[in-house]
Order: sequence, then C-alpha cells, then structure tokens
Amino acid sequence: MKSVALLGSTGSIGTQALEVARQHKLNITALAAHSSVEKLEQQAREFSPLCVCIYNERHYSDLKQRLADTSIRVLSGMDGLCEIAQQKEADIFLNSVVGMVGLLPTLTAIEAGKPIALANKETLVAGGALVMEAAKRKHVPIYPVDSEHSAIFQCLQGNQRSQLRKIILTASGGPFFGKTRAELEHVSIAQALNHPNWSMGSKITIDSATLMNKGLEFIEAKWLFDLQPDQIEIVVHRQSVVHSAVEYQDYSVIAQLGVPDMKIPIQYALLYPDRMPCPTKPLSLTDYGTLTFAKPDLETFDCLRTCIDAITKGGAYPCIANGANEAAVAHFLAGEIPFLRIGELVAAAVAHFPFMQLNCYEDVMQADAQARAFVEENLL
Repeated sequence: MKSVALLGSTGSIGTQALEVARQHKLNITALAAHSSVEKLEQQAREFSPLCVCIYNERHYSDLKQRLADTSIRVLSGMDGLCEIAQQKEADIFLNSVVGMVGLLPTLTAIEAGKPIALANKETLVAGGALVMEAAKRKHVPIYPVDSEHSAIFQCLQGNQRSQLRKIILTASGGPFFGKTRAELEHVSIAQALNHPNWSMGSKITIDSATLMNKGLEFIEAKWLFDLQPDQIEIVVHRQSVVHSAVEYQDYSVIAQLGVPDMKIPIQYALLYPDRMPCPTKPLSLTDYGTLTFAKPDLETFDCLRTCIDAITKGGAYPCIANGANEAAVAHFLAGEIPFLRIGELVAAAVAHFPFMQLNCYEDVMQADAQARAFVEENLL
C-alpha cells in the first residue's frame, strides 16, 4: 500500500486525489488545507492521517479542538506544510496547493529525498531552476500532475529523450475562445469562471480564461522536460481529449488521449509506473466525433504572450509574471479591476523590471514581492 502526504487536500486536485486513494486503498499519512476547517476535519476522520495542517493559523485552535478526540497531530502555517513535505512515513508527496506558498514545501521535500507528485504550477514557474537543480542533485523524481505535462511524461515513456524534436501543449481555449479584446472589455466574474470542460478552483479557472494558465504550463514544461522555448508549441484543442503530444525527430507524433478528468493524471503520478482502473469513464472517440485544433490568439490573450516572453528572457521574469498575475487575479475576483486589466498588469510588470538572476529561495520571494507591489501601485 503506497503512502501519500497531501497538501491542498480540500481543493479540486486534492479532493480528486482522495477519490483515487479510496479506489486503491492508499494510505494517507498527512493532509493540509488553507482554511477549510470543516472539510479538513471530515477528511481527517475518514482517512486517519498521522497529522493535518491548516495553513491559515487563525483556524488552528478551531481545528485542534475539533480533532481533540483523535490522536491526529494538528499543525499550522508554513512550518506545518514543510513538516508534512518531509514526513518520513510518506512514500510520495503530492503538492496541490495554489500559489507561491507551494515553493518552499517542494524544496523541503526534495532535500528530504521525497518523490514528488507536482500540481503546484508556481513551484516551477517562479523557482524552476532552483527546483530542478535540487531535484537532480538529490536524485528526486518529480511526477507531473497537470493533465498536459502528465500527457507529455507518458508520451516520453519507452522513447529516447535525445530524439525529441518538440512538444505540443494543448489548450482548451477557455470560455472566451474566438473573442476579440473589444468583446472582452466587460466580462463578468461569473462568465470568466464558466469553463467549458474542467471543474477547477477559481484562481486556476480565471487563469484558463486569460490563457495565463497555458503560459504557466509553457514555463513549467521548459523546466520539467529541459526544453528550449522554441521546442514548445501551443495548440488550442476545444474538446480537451488530446491532452498533449510529443514530436520526435522522424516527425512521428505520439499523443495521450482521455476524457477531461483530472483523476487520470493524478492517479498516474501517484501510482507510477503502474496503470490501474481509474474512477472515471473511458474515452469514446465516436461519441466526440470531431476533434479540432487551432492556433492561439496571442494578441487578444496577452497573458500567454507575456509568459512566453518571460521564459525566453529568463532570470526572474517568469517569477515576476506569476506574482503579478496572482495579485491581479485576486483584484479581478474582488471586482476591483476589469478582466483585460489582468493581462495588461502582467505585461507591464515584466516590462518594468531589469534583468535579475534568482540564486536562492529568498531571491525568488523578493522578485515575487516586487511584482505584487508593482500591481498594487498600478491597479488603475
């Protein structure tokens, strides 16, 4: 029985990971959530982990009181997340938190030699060089959980990495595919949260609407698979059936297909290299009938263009793009800025700062803080 320590257990990825755990009777050794005390308590009582962590320390006393009749240790804050990241009882560490909070636990898990199932985009977007260098030094495998990166990882199995020509990252296009900037000027929060294929958290869903999510995945792919930016092609695929593909030197293209259900890549990361029945439905190509592909609109969706520019320029620019986006999305969700302002702020932040190299965790956090401060100063 494989043992799993899980950060972000009450979110979209976390709850689906626990569905996989139920299906395959995985041993959950630790659970962590941001602030969903009631849901975390329910999960703790069902899975009986050794410890749980509530990141928002204001909820620590409440959670501790709720679990007082159990032997489960209650942790809080970043210290709690990092303790879980290096938990010796866990065979694998699943990081599915949203935001920069995921970077330090990832680095901590690597230093502890813990295999990682990674669903936290910001870890690689902001600190890709640090993370991959540390993973290589400690011989720690990182299994991608994103459906696109999982697809690429699967398409690389059994083939020589040196014969790879490029990868093809597919994108759903979000709810606003085909729209012009003029048509997006008055987009509501509800419209932006209405994704056509995937059920995700609010921040990630907004990122999908702006195509920032695909920009972040572009940057992730560069680090995960040791690629140059010109080896990554983005293709809009509305049906979300082809999750991504790999092209080899002979121009053979190998793709991974499946229904748009995150439990498939989550399970592959947790059970790798085994393939087991998954709690989802099988793919019927005849039910879909037609699969379509198109080029992304980099002019309308400037977040994607900015991310490609940021990773091409290197240094701290991907971290700046990510930090600016997190801040801007929070303001959009609060109803304080219009939809198109998100991309404008991200592009402005990347253009504003001089080149900076990131040599340590503190450098990453400083660049992130500067990007967020820039957004706060330039909201209107």
